[in-house]
Amino acid sequence: MRKSVDVSSLKRMTNIFGDCPEDTRKLRPMAEEARSYLLSHSSCKKVRRGWFGFGVGGVCAVFLFDLVPATKRIDSKLWVIVGDLPPAYLVVDESPNPLAALANYVGLMQEWVDTVRAGKPIDDCIPVNAKPTKVNADLLARRLRFMRTNFLS
Repeated sequence: MRKSVDVSSLKRMTNIFGDCPEDTRKLRPMAEEARSYLLSHSSCKKVRRGWFGFGVGGVCAVFLFDLVPATKRIDSKLWVIVGDLPPAYLVVDESPNPLAALANYVGLMQEWVDTVRAGKPIDDCIPVNAKPTKVNADLLARRLRFMRTNFLS
């Protein structure tokens, strides 16, 4: 069963505004980063529309995209999280809103951290664009702790 996201509370990509001019200045390029990240995957043919859900400029941002998937097995709506952390996309099934998507992201990234720290293979973890080293796991763990404390508590 595919769940839908109510986009009425989200901002169109052309209407991204942060809490202050500096935040806005940092959020707008993050939108392009998220779009480019999604388009870098062969599973995405084209991005139709995008929405800004949540973010702090330069730290993290959550976007929702409506896309043309390469195959019918790929969802047509995906969350994309970017910022001072590894980018990732997530299906909307378990994440009906931007903060739920961020919480899901943090949980999946924490699994990667725990797996790397345990010295186990990361084959079943969310893809992370960093080498699976203890140093990288510790750096990511620090960022995840910041997300939990400042945005998800």
